[in-house]
Amino acid sequence: MQRSDNVRPIIIKRKKVVSGDGHHGGAWKVAYADFVTAMMAFFLMLWLLGSVEDEQRKGIADYFSDIQAVQSQSSGGDGVMGGEALSQVESLAEALAEQEISKSDLEALDTIVDAIETQIAGDELLGEAFEHVAIRMTDEGLLIELFDLEDRPLFNPDDGTPRPVLIALADVLSNAFSTVTNPVAVQTHSRSFPTVFLQNPVWDLTISRAITMQRLMLDQGLPESRIHRVTGNADRAPAISPTTAARNNRVELILLLQSDQT
Repeated sequence: MQRSDNVRPIIIKRKKVVSGDGHHGGAWKVAYADFVTAMMAFFLMLWLLGSVEDEQRKGIADYFSDIQAVQSQSSGGDGVMGGEALSQVESLAEALAEQEISKSDLEALDTIVDAIETQIAGDELLGEAFEHVAIRMTDEGLLIELFDLEDRPLFNPDDGTPRPVLIALADVLSNAFSTVTNPVAVQTHSRSFPTVFLQNPVWDLTISRAITMQRLMLDQGLPESRIHRVTGNADRAPAISPTTAARNNRVELILLLQSDQT
């Protein structure tokens, strides 16, 4: 039989098979990106710490320490002053040494700090009372802030009379204030009330509480001549947000610097 010239040649293709574990995906890229990001953040932090002066670094540390303290106080933490009473008083004593104030004022403030520390040390009941307290220096002098905690007010809501915890604090502070001669300012603040009130009570409330606190300090032995001013500030200067928080109900006693009164 004659072979046809139209028959095409048969071509056999061999497919190359690559053995292996298959497609690995891009998970390693995510892990690598996380690692690079972490390293970049780490070296950025080192660069920032190396580029600031010691004083600036201390200021940054103090800033975050203050935030932590406020959070502790506003939540009513455990122990004296939210667990930090004695350490807060001791830190304040160290801070006083750095203030640019007169020698007589510095000695007076040191005396106050020592007197408060002596009274609260080892007293469990006072420890609970001082959960309502924050102490700090201001341009006017030593500010001692007494504030409400949730479900633990300083004044009876019904008649506005001071509760036992406030009386105990007034006794401690009047005893401490008696060790110096600096004038004292009394000022009060209130939380905000809903706008549905026909007449906002915050002014009358804070003025009444300021006068009550003044009388309480006088009853505990503080001479009337030491009272420099008594003011109610309504809800105009909230300490925290929201403005309706109980923490904004507070009494401030300021031991004024003598140098500012001359």
